[in-house]
Formats: sequence, C-alpha cells, structure tokens
Amino acid sequence: MVPPRGTATLGTFLVLRAFASGCAALTGIEAISDGVPAFRPPEAANARTTLAWMSGTLLTLFLAITGLAFLYRVVPREQETVLSQVGRLVFGEGPAYYFLQAATMLILILAANTSFADFPRLSYFLGRDRFMPRQFTNRGDRLVFSNGILILAALSSLLLIVFRGDTHAIIPLYAVGVFLSFTLSQSGMVARWLRLRGPGWRRGVLLNGLGAASTGVVLLVLATTKFLHGAWIVVALIPILVSMFWAINRHYAMQREALALKHYQMPETITHHVVIPVSEVHRGVLDAVHYARSISGNGQVEAVTVATDEAAVDELKVRWDLWAGGVPLVVLPSPDRSLIRPIVAYVDEIQRKAGVDFVTVVIPEFVPKRWWHHLLHNQSALLIKAAFLFRKGTIVCNVPYHLEG
Repeated sequence: MVPPRGTATLGTFLVLRAFASGCAALTGIEAISDGVPAFRPPEAANARTTLAWMSGTLLTLFLAITGLAFLYRVVPREQETVLSQVGRLVFGEGPAYYFLQAATMLILILAANTSFADFPRLSYFLGRDRFMPRQFTNRGDRLVFSNGILILAALSSLLLIVFRGDTHAIIPLYAVGVFLSFTLSQSGMVARWLRLRGPGWRRGVLLNGLGAASTGVVLLVLATTKFLHGAWIVVALIPILVSMFWAINRHYAMQREALALKHYQMPETITHHVVIPVSEVHRGVLDAVHYARSISGNGQVEAVTVATDEAAVDELKVRWDLWAGGVPLVVLPSPDRSLIRPIVAYVDEIQRKAGVDFVTVVIPEFVPKRWWHHLLHNQSALLIKAAFLFRKGTIVCNVPYHLEG
C-alpha cells in the first residue's frame, strides 16, 4: 500500500530536520582549526592530535547517548533535556545523576568560552588583512584582543535578549554559519591544492572535495529545514556582512593610496592664520593669546567675538586694548544671537579671500577643579570644536587653564 502523498512528504521533511539537528550536535571541532597558533610547537601536529581525540570523544558520546535514548524510548520534552532523562533512567536520582548534570553545566560553560577565545583571534586575522576595523588587531593589558571580546559580549547579550534565551531558536543561527564556514574552508583547500599541486595534492583534492560536498549538503538541508526557525536571519545577514567587509577593505585601500608618498612634493612655504574666539578677558584667554603668538610664525593672529550683547562688547574692547598686547579684535555681528555660525562664516571668509593653507582656531578653555563643576558652566568650547572637527584646512586646538583654587 502506497502512503498518501502528504504523509510521504512530511516524513521526508522530518528526516531532513532530524539530520540537520544531528549535524548541529556534532559541531564544535572547528575551534581546533581556528586556534592552531595557540598550540605549542609543533602547532600543526599538536592540533591534529587534539582534533583526532576530540572527534573520537564526540563521536563516542553522541552514539552512546543516541543509543541510550533509543533504548529507553526517551523523547524530547520542554521541561527536561534528553540527557537529563537518560541520566535519570540510568543512574536514578542519586549522586551520579547530579554529577552528570554538574559535568554538563561545566562543559557548556567551556563551550561558551570557546567563542570568546576564537572570535577575537578571527577578528584579528580579518583586521590584519583590512577586512575589519584595525582596532581588532590591538591587544589589551592582559595580552588578549580585548575589542573582539567586548564586541562579542555585546552581540551575545543582544541575541539572548532578542531570542529570550531560547536555545532552540538560536541553534539554527549557529549551525548555518558553522556549516557555511566548513564548506568555504574545504572549498578553499581544494582550490589551494589545485593551484599549488604539491606532494599528495590528488589525495588532498579528494578528501577536501568530499568534505566540501558533505558539509555543503548539510548546509542546504539546514538552510531549508530551519529557514523559518531563524536560519533566514543568517541567510540574509551573510551577504550584508560580506559587503561590509569588502567596503572596509576598499576604504583601507583608498586610504593607503591617498597617504602614499609617490608624487608628493614638499611645499616651500605654508601660509597660516590664527583665530582666537573670546567672550571676555581673563587669565585663560591671555594664555591662549600668548600660545597663538608662539605658533603663528609669520602668520596673522586675531581674536574674534560674537556681538550678542552690545554693552558687553564695549567693555570687552576696553579690557582687550589694555591686556591683549596689540592683537586685533574683530567683532562679528549676530542678529539671531547665534554663537557658532558667525565664527564659522568668518573662518570661511578667511580661507576664501586670504587663500591661506591653514586656519588654526585656538580656543581658550578653563578646567574646573571638580568634575561636577563642569555642570555649572556652558560648553561653548565643545560646540566650537565640534563645528570645525571635519573641516579641511582648519585646525582646532584648545588651551586649557586649570582652576586650582
């Protein structure tokens, strides 16, 4: 008797899902290949030995647990894992059962630590090859790639929040990414064997080609059967990540080309103009004036103030002529009482009419003794620095005056 068409299709789909879940359970050995440089010399031989022992242990445990689950007719339940059910049936609820649970917890903690050991190292390789930001190549005080660890911690926390800690929803994300990396790495080895054709290349092509075909089939099954269970996120995210990596690489290539010394000619002279924004006369302002004079060379030094209060401007002029030592003061009108726009417009006018190479904006800034004292003062210096931050030909520097008393 031929089963109904729908039943046959459902059975095939369930078998494919079980196959995908079983393959996901066998992952984890990729951590060895990622961490080969961390082994003692000879690194490759030690990594190969570790990989063999790990594969054998994993295969033995997987077959044993699967056999016990089949023997005791254990089925998955939401309230209790399959391993816990098998342990309860085999050992009862004595010390051996709780030892099994504790050992499982420690293994899971160690498995979680694996990603924090390998992802920063992988990020280092990508950053070294300029496919990720170069900050991932920096080592922290403890000689680890701290930036990779911090990014991974933030992303892991975000995943836990989004998926509410449901491992069944997160596993498809992991499994698809793992088997995609398996397939790409095996295919890359096939291409390498064919290109170099070193000793034993035919055997290498056969083994790596078989591995690429096997993991490729698993990848297709996982992406199909787990698509609605979260695999679609990885399928959509991977092209975005690859595009981002290429964009980062292009940025570094353009930067390297722009900073190259070929065709560079040293300028004979550099024209320089120094502008000091002021609103009153005090010790910090006078220190900034002396500093501006010291760096100006043959360039012009002048102060500018924005006229938001006529009486205050008249008083400032009197005090400026008395203390500023001949540095001219330019009063900028501001009908709308804006502070930043008149200064920016004046610097634009200098660069346009005077044709100088650089305009240096020297900002007097006093530093209070206590951090909370900053809350009692306006932050006009920060606003001016922000306005000129990304402008070509404009240099911004602040001259701090520390209030000790």
